[in-house]
Amino acid sequence: MWIRVLLFLTAIASCAPSMAQEPPKAKRILFLGDSITYSGGYIASLEAAWIAQYPDRNTEFLNLGLPSETVSGLSEPGHAGGAFPRPDLHERLERVLDQTQPDLVIACYGMNDGIYYPLGEERFQAFRSGRERLHDAVVKRGGKIIHLTPAYFDALPIRDRLLPAGRDEYRQPYEGYDDVLEAYAKWLLDQRDRGWQVYDVHGAMKQAVLEARKTDPTFTFASDGVHPNAAGQVIIAGPLAKAWGLRIKDDGSPDHAEGKKILALIAKRQEILKHAWLTKTKHVRPGIPEGLPIDVAQAQAGEIAKELATLVGKSR
Repeated sequence: MWIRVLLFLTAIASCAPSMAQEPPKAKRILFLGDSITYSGGYIASLEAAWIAQYPDRNTEFLNLGLPSETVSGLSEPGHAGGAFPRPDLHERLERVLDQTQPDLVIACYGMNDGIYYPLGEERFQAFRSGRERLHDAVVKRGGKIIHLTPAYFDALPIRDRLLPAGRDEYRQPYEGYDDVLEAYAKWLLDQRDRGWQVYDVHGAMKQAVLEARKTDPTFTFASDGVHPNAAGQVIIAGPLAKAWGLRIKDDGSPDHAEGKKILALIAKRQEILKHAWLTKTKHVRPGIPEGLPIDVAQAQAGEIAKELATLVGKSR
């Protein structure tokens, strides 16, 4: 237990701004990303902590992450066994922004954007261009955007499946793929000089993994190299939690007597609203469960809000 807490605190202290800030003044925060965002752990932790600490701030968290998606518009040969190419965020971005009308967008892309190939200028340029287009689309509508660097790619647990440099095609990941994500992360962090808000998820995760491996050489957050487990999702939440002054425990729950129950209800509500909004905004990825009509989903979310108000101890 104590080592997970240590990893979390170490990661957020080094990879977030040095001074905690107040949460943003936003009525609706929209999270965009790939399957790491879709899984929702870091978003649920952030919202649960927000509600526990600021129960009178009526801020809505919407998770519209989509598995397999890229911001670069790229897709590798044979993706999903050839069943479908990777979805491109920009195919749905205008619909999502127009219908959800967020005050703030949090975007976490990169893991899929290099399509698991070695670093290449054409792919890197597609990532940069995609991020620029996303940034401009949000700002054009009068919103704000925070960029998260890509999650950490962990080669260790899947080292027997990885391919060396020099191949013409990669239907399994390149063995040095995290170097690609390092380059993508560095470029994003450099955009702070242009006034972009960027938080370093990649650095937080990598630091936590390397620290843990000093005592456990096989430690990983992602048994498949890509998708973080619950502990990894807490690390992803860390930089934003630090910046917003939110207190999250090492199990992802808020620092509250009813923290675990609050987190469970938040996760349930986010799951209902996620699929409702993904369906309403007409994503094109196969295999995503159909969501409820928005009015039905919002009614169910309202009932959960009443339960949350009781747990937190204040009406919302």
